[in-house]
Amino acid sequence: MKAGLATAGERLLVESELGWVDSLVRGAAGPELEPSTAGASVSVRISASDAAHDTKGWEPLDRGAWQRAGEVVMRDVVGTGFDLRASASASGATFEYRWRPPARSRLANTVMRARFVLLARAALLQYPAMWWAGTRGRAPLHASVCAAAGGALLLVGAAGVGKSTLVDAEVAAGGTATSDNLCISDGVSAWGVVEPVRLPGGGERGTTNGRHEAWLARRVPELVPDRIVILRRGGSERASARPVDAEQAQRMLLASTYMAGELRRYWAFAATLSAGTMLGPVHPPIAEVARRLGGRLPAVELSLARRPGARLAEMLETLEAIA
Repeated sequence: MKAGLATAGERLLVESELGWVDSLVRGAAGPELEPSTAGASVSVRISASDAAHDTKGWEPLDRGAWQRAGEVVMRDVVGTGFDLRASASASGATFEYRWRPPARSRLANTVMRARFVLLARAALLQYPAMWWAGTRGRAPLHASVCAAAGGALLLVGAAGVGKSTLVDAEVAAGGTATSDNLCISDGVSAWGVVEPVRLPGGGERGTTNGRHEAWLARRVPELVPDRIVILRRGGSERASARPVDAEQAQRMLLASTYMAGELRRYWAFAATLSAGTMLGPVHPPIAEVARRLGGRLPAVELSLARRPGARLAEMLETLEAIA
């Protein structure tokens, strides 16, 4: 398999020598995969070799990680069973993975298959693109941007609040969106991280927490948000909204990002690569990006009705008319 993928504001060249990984990649990116690999800033190769990367004479970075002359080797990346050798220069980054699961990871990945699929997608596709975006001063956010209600809304909310359902409804009604849960931002623009939409209820493509996966139709790679909408699950029969100040908006952007399970293992991944390659920040500039967004965009906290039903655009238009 050899394909291109535009995600997190980067272009990936994805090459796989393992058939089962081909299926995993297609399940992660689906219609976003492209035959053209031109202009790639990040190269991801999944090798058929099961030999350990040679680290003789390399300097230990951490338990299971070594570095030498701007290269990094990591064993069992984020518990997936893949070993990684990464290198980077000013022109781009290269990630070579080998499937060499230790017994504990092999057992966990067999018993918890859905969990393994999510982790492997992150390790092979999402994290490399997100890390390289970080070398450009961009940071990951647990948020998505949706074109609705006459503008581009940066949607922020804790897991399970209903963000995916709202985004899916807006897209079905003719809107556009960057992603389901994750984006990369510099404080002005937001670039979506490619991932399936995870919606409540059963389906052919089941995943964790009783959800199923679907493709995000009408996805766009980038939007410039003009409002921040902080979503909360309310207990009333009707939705309500109130304006929030810049400090509250920044706090929720930060809190949602650090609480997100999708990013829990990313921080160590990024720090290890930064320490070994001497490129990019040890920690992404999340606070700075949140400050830029919260400082320049109006923000509203939207408490959703106890029973979901209305579209996001409809709720905001109705509440603005009342106000």
